[in-house]
Amino acid sequence: MVLHSLRFFTACLLLSCCWHLTVAARAQQTMGMPGAGPTSIIELTGTSSIEIHIKGPDGNPVTAAAKVTLVTQGGQIYRQETIKNGTAKLDEVLAKQYTVMVVAPGFEQEVRQVDVRGASSANLTIQLRAMSAEEAAFTTGLAALPPKVQKELGKVLAALHSNNPAEARSHLVTANKAAPNRAEVNYLFGQYSEQSKDSTAAKSYWTRTLELNANHLPALLSLGKAYLQDDKAAEALPYLRRAVEAGPTSWRAYAFLADAELRQGSTDEAIQHAERALELGHGQAENVQPFLAGALARRGEKDRAIAMLQSYVKEHLADARVTKQLENLKSASIGNGIAETQGTDEEIEDTAMVEAASRTEISNWLPPDIDEKVPAVEAGASCKLDDVLRETGKRIEEFVGTVDRFTATEFLTHESINKWGMASSPEKRKFDYLVSVQEVTPGSLNVDEYRSNSNHATVDFPGGIETRGLPALVLIFHPYNAGSFEMSCEGLSQWNGKPAWQLHFRQRNDKPNRIRAYRLGLMGPAYPIALKGRAWIAADTFRITRLETDLIAPRPEIRLVADHTAIEYGPVHFKNRKVDLWLPQTAEVYYDWRGKRTYRRHSFNNYLLFSVDDKQKISDPKEAQETPTNPPTGLGTAQP
Repeated sequence: MVLHSLRFFTACLLLSCCWHLTVAARAQQTMGMPGAGPTSIIELTGTSSIEIHIKGPDGNPVTAAAKVTLVTQGGQIYRQETIKNGTAKLDEVLAKQYTVMVVAPGFEQEVRQVDVRGASSANLTIQLRAMSAEEAAFTTGLAALPPKVQKELGKVLAALHSNNPAEARSHLVTANKAAPNRAEVNYLFGQYSEQSKDSTAAKSYWTRTLELNANHLPALLSLGKAYLQDDKAAEALPYLRRAVEAGPTSWRAYAFLADAELRQGSTDEAIQHAERALELGHGQAENVQPFLAGALARRGEKDRAIAMLQSYVKEHLADARVTKQLENLKSASIGNGIAETQGTDEEIEDTAMVEAASRTEISNWLPPDIDEKVPAVEAGASCKLDDVLRETGKRIEEFVGTVDRFTATEFLTHESINKWGMASSPEKRKFDYLVSVQEVTPGSLNVDEYRSNSNHATVDFPGGIETRGLPALVLIFHPYNAGSFEMSCEGLSQWNGKPAWQLHFRQRNDKPNRIRAYRLGLMGPAYPIALKGRAWIAADTFRITRLETDLIAPRPEIRLVADHTAIEYGPVHFKNRKVDLWLPQTAEVYYDWRGKRTYRRHSFNNYLLFSVDDKQKISDPKEAQETPTNPPTGLGTAQP
């Protein structure tokens, strides 16, 4: 078995929770120590050849013109070539390590690494992913604009992404002066207006966009979505039907249209369009499944709807709304099934619509910063911070004392976010995952992570960037670490319908940062990352049910702009040892590093403790009979 591990510890620590950035970020090693050799070094290197095969999603060679660029580890362009037959052979290449970038019209840009040091030749196969219909349409429109206007609109998108509408408007005004009456400019004015909470202006700009370009797919989708959000399905339908005509490969257009048709009572048409959305979107459209199940139940196909929901829930254990929909559907009597499930259908219509809508937003791929908005808490509830921290710390100490190691099956969904904020088609992975948590010496904790695939082969993470360190985040509340953070109790909130203390935390400047770091390469330097965040702690058991973190500030020296993590926990019961552990159900990770924007979702099941117990699945949290004085055990976060 080939396994990878990363040990988190420093001289007096405890743990440091890292992103292990492989392949895509291998650090340059120094040639020697100061004073240990000559100050001027001449590097002698031979040459090699690199043969690159470029294929499309179907596995066939890409025949469209593609640009291949070799970039050195120092960031300099070494060679560029344009090819048309799907194969590029680059001869007489200096025998070094390169980043290979491939750009072809209609496809996502792909980046790979190749190392020809000590080799006479290398072969590399790169499979491109097709752009979404919306992205292709929007990108085509932008490409037709003058370079200066493209640059201004790029700044608009960056400002919208940063939730800075004032700056976005400034660049929009400049772009509009340089290129008045252009569809793309008006469309982004609509995006700006929507972010500014002026839906009337947004609709006006999108309507103007369609006057300039009647087939502008993003504007058609935005108007259809806006009317659906206003519960005006009749007004949405004409735009969404036009969207399907303008973008016949757009799964989002079919998902919106299905929603509008069902609201208008056209169940058969809604089912047809939802099935087409799933066919076109594959894994990216998986959230249409609950909507389709609701429509099928309304038409009387209860068994098919239940089977679809069961399949969906198996992969989305944390989706409480769909779990409830499945329970309601199962309990509905056969004779009154349609009437009894209609209320659930209405909820799922909203869920599907909002999910599809979020994927068409150009600027909102990243969740709001922790400090942008404080979630509501109950008025008058007294929170004793010291008591909450003490009891929560006990739960985590119990966890560390009980667990040697546990394993799980990990499912990963990875999406790259392009510069317009649109997601690529998802890549999926499945791993065997093991976490070891130990107190190696008093006051010193050690956390190890290992992954392999089902064939025990080396793990393959999309983009060469491996997610590590989430198991250590919960240890922020361990007594060894809690003193390194400023803690405040914001009040009594609710999580998953149950009371929870809502705590805010922030790394202190005068204390060592031993929780998170970015490491460039396997042996490269580590950069500590100061975190802030919010935790929801069950009021009855003092177990952490949800944890979110953000950067306190970007790290420009490694071009790290954003790092947002959200983890949800639930109880897992291990029969053989008669113990309950609170372990992660899901984790969502967003990061913006070196211009790469990425979203990842991790989910876990089939937990095993000490590798000897029967397979366990995460269950719904137990009710209040579990008291703080007799808890199952503390907390763990098994996650990449």
